[in-house]
Amino acid sequence: MTDVVLNTGDTAWVLASTALVLLMTPGLALFYGGMVRAKSVLNMMMMSMVTIGVVSVLWVIYGFKLAFGYEANSQWYGSLSLSGLGSSINELTNNGGIYPIPLLAFAAFQLMFAVITPALISGAIADRTKFTSWAIFVAVWVTLVYFPVAHWVFAFGNKVGDTVTGAGFLAARGVEDFAGGTAVHINAGAAGLALAIVLGKRVGWRKESMRPHSMPLVLIGAALLWFGWFGFNAGSALGANGVAALAFMNTQVATAAAALGWLLVEKLRDGHPTSLGVASGAVSGLVAITPACAFVAPWAAVVIGLIAGMLCALAVGLKYKFNFDDSLDVVGVHLVGGLWGCLSIGFFGSSAINSLGLDGILYGGGSALLGKQAFGAFFVLAYSFIVTLIIGFIINKTIGFRVKPDAEVAGIDYDQHAETAYELTSSSRGGFSS
Repeated sequence: MTDVVLNTGDTAWVLASTALVLLMTPGLALFYGGMVRAKSVLNMMMMSMVTIGVVSVLWVIYGFKLAFGYEANSQWYGSLSLSGLGSSINELTNNGGIYPIPLLAFAAFQLMFAVITPALISGAIADRTKFTSWAIFVAVWVTLVYFPVAHWVFAFGNKVGDTVTGAGFLAARGVEDFAGGTAVHINAGAAGLALAIVLGKRVGWRKESMRPHSMPLVLIGAALLWFGWFGFNAGSALGANGVAALAFMNTQVATAAAALGWLLVEKLRDGHPTSLGVASGAVSGLVAITPACAFVAPWAAVVIGLIAGMLCALAVGLKYKFNFDDSLDVVGVHLVGGLWGCLSIGFFGSSAINSLGLDGILYGGGSALLGKQAFGAFFVLAYSFIVTLIIGFIINKTIGFRVKPDAEVAGIDYDQHAETAYELTSSSRGGFSS
């Protein structure tokens, strides 16, 4: 038995945060959709939308139990039972301690993280992916990669009295990741790199102009991501409290600083700041502050964001140096930004800010925390990359993962969906070339 009772204020905040995080996936669809060429915008957006459907269904059937079930008392996975979510609407959340919110609210909140993570991957393989193959990939990938990794990072165990059982592999080892730098961003970035290698380069890559077809869509998408990210980070406090307020403030200032950092690099390197730069810079800041938002002071969040913006602005050029076609810079923004965000805790973490965290190097904590952060970040990177490479290779060699070259050139929207985004003439048939 427990003396903890339902707190309506905390429950309301978690439910509102859940809605905010869901909004991020349609926001991502707009962000990615504006960045591709006009002839593939619908396919790009549909890849995000179908992910909502696939992951939501699997989450209820077995996903939540695999990520947060404790029956197996395993650090590698939750429960292999197909019993789904609990039947009682009055059951409270137990994740390293009992929270005064319904288990269903916690499950819904975590579902939205499971939805957006594979959607992020889609940007690495824009313009050339079979829609059905993508949907199948999402189902397999969340089962073999996201659900277990979410358990490693986010499952703090079932606490009964003073006994905790079933904590995740990385959570039990003290890896600090408040809202998903490892489970979401490094995970998605590594998977995006693997799929970009499996599918190969787009037809005409580095020879033809592949500039974004609609910067207004990109900016609207980035704005929705920024807005929804307050639920992503501050909602992870699972209550309307001081930790949520800290995460909220840090999310804002880190994102603003990152946008300025990216623009600074563009101005110095190219001579002009761009709207794509301010949008991408903001996203890089959101990514970087995600794991650190509840463990660092606001001044440190500004530094983390500024470095993230400059670092990611430089990192997006890696695809040209190493010759892989990461269409919308998932690797440069999410993998690099996620790595920096996780490692930054080892420098800026402060137990004075949050007693649940440890002190980093700048607060006299030594390098122990940095070592834990590096281990967690690179372990998830390696696991996600290797497993995704295998999944992608199998799909590519069986049902095929990529559309035919002529369909890619003529327009993947019409080939995969029999639609075009912009019907400018009565005879329009996806004939956009830009």
